[in-house]
Amino acid sequence: MDAVSSTSYGSVRGEVIDGIARFLGIPYAASPTGKLRFAAPMPPEPWTEARDATAFGPTPPKPDYPAPFRALLAEENIAGDDWLNLNVWTPQAALAREGLGPGNGRRPVMVWIHGGAFANGNSAVPWYDGHAFAKAGVVLVTVNYRLGVDGFALLPDASAPANRGLLDQIAALEWVRDNIAGFGGDPVNVTIFGESAGAMSVTTLLAMPRAGGLFAKAIAQSGAVQAAADPADAALVTAELGKALGDGMLSPEVTAAGLAGVELDRLIAGQATVRDALATDPNPARFGETIVAGSMAFVPVIDGDSLPAHPLAAIATGASAQVPLLIGTNTEEFRLFLVAPGTIDTITDELLGVLAATFGATDEVVAKYRANRPEASAGDVFAAMLTDRFFRLPALAVAQARGGGPAATYVYEFAWGKPPLGAAHSLEIPFVFNNLAAAADDDIIGADAPQDLADDMQAAWVAFATTADPGWPAYDEDRQMRIFDAGGGSVERDPRGDERAIWPAG
Repeated sequence: MDAVSSTSYGSVRGEVIDGIARFLGIPYAASPTGKLRFAAPMPPEPWTEARDATAFGPTPPKPDYPAPFRALLAEENIAGDDWLNLNVWTPQAALAREGLGPGNGRRPVMVWIHGGAFANGNSAVPWYDGHAFAKAGVVLVTVNYRLGVDGFALLPDASAPANRGLLDQIAALEWVRDNIAGFGGDPVNVTIFGESAGAMSVTTLLAMPRAGGLFAKAIAQSGAVQAAADPADAALVTAELGKALGDGMLSPEVTAAGLAGVELDRLIAGQATVRDALATDPNPARFGETIVAGSMAFVPVIDGDSLPAHPLAAIATGASAQVPLLIGTNTEEFRLFLVAPGTIDTITDELLGVLAATFGATDEVVAKYRANRPEASAGDVFAAMLTDRFFRLPALAVAQARGGGPAATYVYEFAWGKPPLGAAHSLEIPFVFNNLAAAADDDIIGADAPQDLADDMQAAWVAFATTADPGWPAYDEDRQMRIFDAGGGSVERDPRGDERAIWPAG
């Protein structure tokens, strides 16, 4: 059955499945190719006939994930140039109420920003299907945005603004503001949410003046303020790209004009070369601590314009203080990055302290984590420390920075998992989307994942998007957090607080 709705640029024709209208591949900006390749996003060209919106649109070009992660993080690549597109799921009944105004019977809107280290990912990943959210009464939107070099390389050209991928996200939110009422959504009740780089995008959008007023609430899953580079550090990464492309064709500096003449396949290969080179660099700190050793080579830049200050500093001084925030992490985030390549089995007790020191863990930190896990291997202890250092502590820092502000902050932890990965990075996504069927064949989740946990998590996310209250106490001096696990989970006060507090910045 067809479903039709209108946008500012023309009507779109989707399809209805089990009472849910689905519109796929709607352009929210012009194709970022040709003269627009490294420009700020521009509006799409209008169309006159109803545009087919029954298939996902083209996905942004990107390299493959590093070999150990390709099977775990498989994603479809869809050819085409109109990468800046989005998808909408809405109850069919909501479309019939198009005459209602904002705040008068409209549904809450949730906009998903995918992860992938700012270099991978897209909105067509099966885990991100919005059917269950729409069944729960939400209008769900998922978006593509420019990645890697196209989205985040810092270039000297006046025509190539920094943070183009984030500007794409803002353009998508402007499309939502202007068009979502036609899909039954309330443009003044929009919640942005994302995971990993998507969550880092969320916290960065909180600090970007241009995003002000485009969303009412925010959710950050397994990502906080880890990725905001100093321009000098970002310039070093761009210079590495020039070396990777070679031939001196971009000398004396890498520019948008020069990159425009590089074949896309070659540019993507060069991007992967930079990523891999940084991952094995004997002194990765020379690229700045926000360039996370090759896994995130091209990241948001504190350019003084679109992003005037580091997100944590901006949040601490009141940026988006009126926006309620739900933020959290998974109990064993870093096991994904250590188990998949087999690194976890190479960590010995002798190596543990040496490696821990490279990311700021003192002997006291190592001793505390070891004492709290007397039966664990050195690799397991290492994974626990890395999880806290790169995921849990940054999330708690954001919650702490918002303390005493006008809007509440809620903190959660996702604790369910199974060996060997456990509650690893990204595992919570199919639970949040209540889409376990899409993950049933995945090794990291499987067919026996607890449905009650998916019901609980999605219900909390929908409640937050609807009322700004997910159902547990806000994070304050008591540090209360919701632990999501099979069997209902719990609310706990400062779980593993001794480990949180022992870090030098804790």
